[in-house]
Amino acid sequence: MTRAWEADSSAVFHRRLGKSASELGTTNGRDGCPEIWELDNGDIAVIGRDLTDDYRERLPEGVVMRSDERLVILPGAMLSSAKPDIPDARP
Repeated sequence: MTRAWEADSSAVFHRRLGKSASELGTTNGRDGCPEIWELDNGDIAVIGRDLTDDYRERLPEGVVMRSDERLVILPGAMLSSAKPDIPDARP
């Protein structure tokens, strides 16, 4: 089955959206650090805690995760700090 959208693994990191985990105080600098990045093709990369197995059986109705997708959690403050960097939706 062909997907309407496919991730491009050749895209490179372009710019961080919002503040770093260090700036937000959500890391101790030794463990992993959540991040939100815009790629050079306009797609968004999210680094966060993989909780796919914890959520897979309790997804909201109509939400489907394919076997090659992961549900990633990041601090709410991180997404809020990225808001000024995220353009408004286009019609």
